Amino acid sequence: MTTKSLRGKVAVVTGASGGIGLEFCKTLAERGATLLMVSNDDGPLHKAAAIINDVYGVPAYPMTLDLCDPAATDRIWSYLGNLSLDPYILINNAGIFSFAPVTEIPDRKLETFVDLHVRAATMLSTRFASYFRRRGSGYILNMSSMSCWMPMPGLAMYAATKAYIRVFTRALHYEMRDYGVNVMVACPGGIATDLFGLPDNLKKLALRLHAIQRPDVFARRAVDRLMRGRKQYINGFINRMAIFFIGIMPTSARMLVKHRLLDRGITKP
Repeated sequence: MTTKSLRGKVAVVTGASGGIGLEFCKTLAERGATLLMVSNDDGPLHKAAAIINDVYGVPAYPMTLDLCDPAATDRIWSYLGNLSLDPYILINNAGIFSFAPVTEIPDRKLETFVDLHVRAATMLSTRFASYFRRRGSGYILNMSSMSCWMPMPGLAMYAATKAYIRVFTRALHYEMRDYGVNVMVACPGGIATDLFGLPDNLKKLALRLHAIQRPDVFARRAVDRLMRGRKQYINGFINRMAIFFIGIMPTSARMLVKHRLLDRGITKP
């Protein structure tokens, strides 16, 4: 495992107030990176930045921002300039989740899926990639999901927008490869965060069975692979094998998910 020091380097992390985003910040701080932590969750964000500053002794700047704002990329870039911070790493981690039929998801949330997972990820990646290309160095990590291979009922918006992130990032990797810039997509399977609303008792059981992974473990391994120049990271052998079986899953099995879960109202719009 590489332990390349990031002392003096600047990392921008979105969705940084909790979950995997916060673990990315801790992992980068352990290596000495200065952090720009971006989130729309103001209170937890400022608390997290203060803790990282105290524990790891690195500058951690909280920036409260709604990434669905069309001006979000410009605002982040201006914020970096005002602080005289020269970015070296971008981690596009911010995301939302919903388990519900598309027709039952409110229009505003449908727009948020597209704005956050597609437009914001694209604009931030493009802005940073252009800068990194001119400089000849830099790293971008975009968070997709195992669901990008799962056209399942209830996951239409989440899976489709995460599939966009994966395809876009893989292509961007090849476009930037000749310029000293590494772009990697991470496609995690189950991670023990609050994103999916799993109760704590089931979370603990799944961890004991190794069905899901702790977010700190995932973050460390993802950053390690990013710094080694990898183009894609899928955590766990079982998850990598599952891609094949998900692909050949018959329609009857997919309809079973619909009938047993969606039709019984077990949804999270």
